[in-house]
Amino acid sequence: MTLKDIERCFNRALILSFSKKKIFLVFPVLILCSILIVFFRALAINASSWLVMSLIFLPIFLTTGVLLSLGVLLGRIYYHEVKSIKFHYRDILKKSFDVILATSYLSIPPILIYLLLWVVFGIFVLLKEIPGFGQFVGVILTFAPFLIILASIVLCLINLSLLFFVSPAIALKEKGDFTLAKDILESMKKNIFGYFILLVIAVLPIFLVVGILSLSAILTNFSYSSYAHGLTVVMEWFFISLPFALCLTPAVIFFFNFSMESYNYLRKKDE
Repeated sequence: MTLKDIERCFNRALILSFSKKKIFLVFPVLILCSILIVFFRALAINASSWLVMSLIFLPIFLTTGVLLSLGVLLGRIYYHEVKSIKFHYRDILKKSFDVILATSYLSIPPILIYLLLWVVFGIFVLLKEIPGFGQFVGVILTFAPFLIILASIVLCLINLSLLFFVSPAIALKEKGDFTLAKDILESMKKNIFGYFILLVIAVLPIFLVVGILSLSAILTNFSYSSYAHGLTVVMEWFFISLPFALCLTPAVIFFFNFSMESYNYLRKKDE
């Protein structure tokens, strides 16, 4: 893997990230994800710390299933674009519908694992609330909730890797062959550094855009928003999420375009 190879893949993925049709395709999906996140955030208002934890992480795992299916569709579209094959979005969607639907089920195991972690976390919260010795036991067992939250964060990173490495592998198959995950893991063992660098490059535009938008939202909250509680705050979050989703759309398209480029490059290298 040379710098010139990465530059070529990056430039082609970036150029094809500003297609109007793909933007109109991805933007509503990101709006759906935004609504889901805002809904869970609204539920977290005045909730207990235990419930807040689930309402922070759960929408991340739920949106992964949606984005994974979207990634498969974008991967197939990108394949036709790179090969200069004439296509219609409707035809690709019809041919890919079964695979897209089956792909969304890959997000179920991480959700189940997280729910298990959440339940275990709740046990430690209950132990801490026992009168008399609860506080003492809670101090001693602080490491356990720390490890549970750490495991939840690691699970989010695994989901991100799933989007990058698995979606292009499924996109290039006529059917959803989910044994590809094992093949990808074996391939990653041979070139861990290369896979890591490509993943960082793919998520860098997303993190950059999210950072700028988050800073803008924080400054807007300090300088303009005058409401602190209730339905008004939720409505503000929703309307702010609209430009969030719009600005993130090209970055998300680039992420999946570059995942296709990376998968093809690394597969040819292994061969």
